Amino acid sequence: MNEKYKKLPLRSGVGIIVLNQKNQVFVAKRIDNPKNFWQMPQGGVDDGENFLTAAYRELEEETSIKNVRLIREIDEITTYLLPRHLLGVIWKGKYKGQKQKWFLMRFLGNDNEININTNKPEFLEWKWIDLEMITEVVVDFKLEVYKILQKKIKKIINL
Repeated sequence: MNEKYKKLPLRSGVGIIVLNQKNQVFVAKRIDNPKNFWQMPQGGVDDGENFLTAAYRELEEETSIKNVRLIREIDEITTYLLPRHLLGVIWKGKYKGQKQKWFLMRFLGNDNEININTNKPEFLEWKWIDLEMITEVVVDFKLEVYKILQKKIKKIINL
């Protein structure tokens, strides 16, 4: 990592693992990276906002999903660093990566309640996938985070 970026802080964020009734995971394809990479909803924490409030807000802002029940807060904070080509580009160049608090939630609604065409759309399309697939569809710099989450989710829902 370039010396100029080493001193940058990590952005404080949240991630939301949304499971449907079949224990499939909600993933979406980002507008700013339309290649075949998919991710779970995630976003930043506003000043004065707690992690859980931020998780509900981000989930609704990105997917219109409101009808969820919290299953569990994932114990640890996960982190990832941006790859070299994104340093200084994403988040106006203020951060070198993210530290995230993740939440596992159950979607209680119908698929027609999900709408990614929000006020500030971040996603091109979405789908439900099997938990095993999340590490196969994620962008490489988030892979380790998704591996950790995959193991934790399996334990929580006894898969």
